Amino acid sequence: MNKDAAPPPYSPPPSAPPSYAQAVGGVPPTSPYIPHHNFMKGPPILTTVVPVGPEPTHMICPHCHAEIDTTTYTRPGNIAYIAATLICLMGCAFGCCLIPCCIDNCMDVHHTCPNCKAYLGKYRR
Repeated sequence: MNKDAAPPPYSPPPSAPPSYAQAVGGVPPTSPYIPHHNFMKGPPILTTVVPVGPEPTHMICPHCHAEIDTTTYTRPGNIAYIAATLICLMGCAFGCCLIPCCIDNCMDVHHTCPNCKAYLGKYRR
């Protein structure tokens, strides 16, 4: 080889691999720097509402993320209490006022997840 030849056009490799800050950028994980974020503590707030009706609804549970058909149960709603009050005012106070609490069309339907038992919503009549 000729000693008067020009040096190669590339530079020699570095002697050590790049540091964490050089490779990724930022502060290495062993740094005493602790970021102060003002994030909320606790469960996340659900902003999406799934409309529920009088029948079980097929959906993905926002709590356990399982694909489910909701479990439903009924409770007397405002219509049942208003109807019972009107029946009492008309003079039928001897048990007849409880009839609206037995009619399905006067009941509110509550939906829960059969997997995690989370309350998912209410259908009001």
